[in-house]
Amino acid sequence: MIVPTNRLMWCILAWALASVLAAFFPVALTPWLILGVVILCLALMEIIFLLGLREPIVDRTLPGRFALGEKGEVKLKIVNRSRFDLYWEIFDGIPQGAEALSLPWEGLIPRGNHAIVRYDVVIKERGICEFGNLFLRVSGLSRLWKRSVVIPMRTEGKVYPNYAPVLRLSLLATKSRQEQMGIVRKSRAGSSKDFHQLRDYRQGDSLSQIDWKSTSRRLQLISRDYQEQRNQQIVFLLDSGRRMRSIDGDLPHFDHCLNALLLVAYVALRQGDHVAVQSFGGTDQWLAPVRGNHAVATILNHLYDAETTTSPSDFSEAVEKVMMRNRRRALVIVMTNLRGEDSHEIIPALRTLQSRHLVLLASLHEGVVRDALEKPVEDFAMALKHVAARQYMDERREVLATLEAHGIMTMDVTADQLAIGLANRYLDIKAAGKL
Repeated sequence: MIVPTNRLMWCILAWALASVLAAFFPVALTPWLILGVVILCLALMEIIFLLGLREPIVDRTLPGRFALGEKGEVKLKIVNRSRFDLYWEIFDGIPQGAEALSLPWEGLIPRGNHAIVRYDVVIKERGICEFGNLFLRVSGLSRLWKRSVVIPMRTEGKVYPNYAPVLRLSLLATKSRQEQMGIVRKSRAGSSKDFHQLRDYRQGDSLSQIDWKSTSRRLQLISRDYQEQRNQQIVFLLDSGRRMRSIDGDLPHFDHCLNALLLVAYVALRQGDHVAVQSFGGTDQWLAPVRGNHAVATILNHLYDAETTTSPSDFSEAVEKVMMRNRRRALVIVMTNLRGEDSHEIIPALRTLQSRHLVLLASLHEGVVRDALEKPVEDFAMALKHVAARQYMDERREVLATLEAHGIMTMDVTADQLAIGLANRYLDIKAAGKL
């Protein structure tokens, strides 16, 4: 499609105003007619030029993977096959709902040369993303017309859960630096220690750490050094039912759980533990236990296209599958959005799970509920909202208290507290030697 530019509109306006002058001064009639013929000829010649213009060659390169809600760089290479320097406007066919603030791109591409266009795109849905056709507009030599060009293209990419916190943790992986993220490594109980090595005594070492045989041989105090127990199993029981669609901030609860799962899995893998994942609530995806730092990629590939469903969450069925698929004792972390009406199902299900495994229920509650409780009551509508939020939280606390009374560990947090809180809870469990 060819459309006129502002420059052509101004030329036509100037020619129309000149016609007023030619009406009062006959001597100006001939220049006015010549000006009109020149504008018309230039406009027709440019239309012919644009219609015969060869389409550019375009290549699109996506990053190996996108992270949900994080910037990913896309590269476009546009080759100008014309014999003239041309001015181009470019807008890429980004996925629906994505954001690319630097588009459209505008610039001059020399004849027979190419331009490299790089732009950042933020994608807000996990799974397979599709970049569609490329849209271009090229101006003629006198820039009186613009021709729109659509380059048929289809490029697929993968959008993974947001693993930026994991990458930050990998740079802060030493014992002292993990505390910068709020993850506190606790000292460990004696029953949970594995011997690591002998070393010189340090001030503050307990007497139980001193190796008296080595001390007598070397005639100086020698302490035993310990490390966390390894080769233990962590199983994430991930709810993907309809409740996990609740939006908190920019993401649904399900994506907040995925981000927390990824962070805790990374910490557990660094501890030498095995990590497994079981989803339930309309889905049945099982990732058998994996081990080693490289296993983070395996978990990412397993989870990147996981989606919620409109089905209710069947806790009894989920527990049955975990008991069948993982017979070795493990720490099972149940990630869900608990409701008061779940008590008749979730309590017996988790008690069954507890007969073989150590169970931790990590439940999310909506930030708007917390806000409703913290805001001062100013009118009747806010009073009703406050009472409803209080009743909602009391029902949840009653279920959690019942589970705690049966020896099942629980945590009830908002989305922004889940990742670091769950990582600290895992390290507490390791430190106490409960597993």
